[in-house]
Amino acid sequence: MSDDRHTAIPLREFPDPALAYTVDGDDARVTATNDAFEQQFEQELVGGRVSTIFDRFNSCNTTGDREPVSHLVRGDRIGIRLDGYGNRGPFFARVIPSDDDTGYLVFSDLRECPDEGYSPGVDQVSSVISHDLRNPLDVAKAHLRAAEETGDPEHFESVADAHDRMEQIIRDVLTLTRDDAVVQPTEEVAIETAARDAWESIDTEQVELTVSESLPTVTADSDRLQRLFENVFRNSVEHGVSTDEKGSEQTTESPAKGHPGARGEQTGESTTVVVHPLEGGFYLADDGPGIPPAKRDVVFTPGYSTRSGGTGLGLAIVDRIVEAHGWDLTLTAADDGGARFEITF
Repeated sequence: MSDDRHTAIPLREFPDPALAYTVDGDDARVTATNDAFEQQFEQELVGGRVSTIFDRFNSCNTTGDREPVSHLVRGDRIGIRLDGYGNRGPFFARVIPSDDDTGYLVFSDLRECPDEGYSPGVDQVSSVISHDLRNPLDVAKAHLRAAEETGDPEHFESVADAHDRMEQIIRDVLTLTRDDAVVQPTEEVAIETAARDAWESIDTEQVELTVSESLPTVTADSDRLQRLFENVFRNSVEHGVSTDEKGSEQTTESPAKGHPGARGEQTGESTTVVVHPLEGGFYLADDGPGIPPAKRDVVFTPGYSTRSGGTGLGLAIVDRIVEAHGWDLTLTAADDGGARFEITF
């Protein structure tokens, strides 16, 4: 029987097969499993080593550069693709480490996903899990520590908000990895409000936002519309693409907020992003280096990225959200040469 009494998050909260582990020397020991794990793998592992489950598969590949157990011991947030265990799987296992030599291993059955020719690759999905989810996860952990130290219940509201943010990101990934769009356009949403709320959720050091007060209201899924704005804003802030005199592709990447070398510190000028109305919709534009015409279609392809470590899912999610609402999306050049995303209803 599984026992999750000692875990920070009860394993029953994970709908997929999952186990909890504790680092034990150069290996990791299974401390608990949930019912879904026991039903899927039909074996008792509590007290045994995590490497036992990996040994059951003929193929075991990680998104890192080491063996799976080595990453667990190091506390790395990586993904593991497992195949060749009878008629089970293949699986994509997510490693979710904690700060105290413990963690979770959560298994997703890839048979529930579409063919590899359609889906983003394992590396891209793992990048979303390890990168996009890390910010709200770190926020939640920080506020939990603050709540423990101060006893202030207001921190729990921030924890709840961070969890909501993680759930939304997961749904957005499913928008790409499954052949259905998780969108419910049932609310009257003010474009101006959605844009400003999205801007507050990203790092915008040395970047200015101008939002028109005459933007329309539209029937939309408010959560997805905010995610659309977030992804386009991040593209403007972090992923400006240009070409040099020889025609080779370059990437202008903005480091994290407050870090030396942010775009504004490199140029001495701030980048401006605008959200303005147009006939039948609205547009978002920036005054960055823009996106070359030859790249304007491919940038919406899942997995396409011009920067090292990029997930290549940001604009693909934008395209899918627009399509799910029944809108039209056009990428062109802004008046000053930057990128301009036009959305019409």
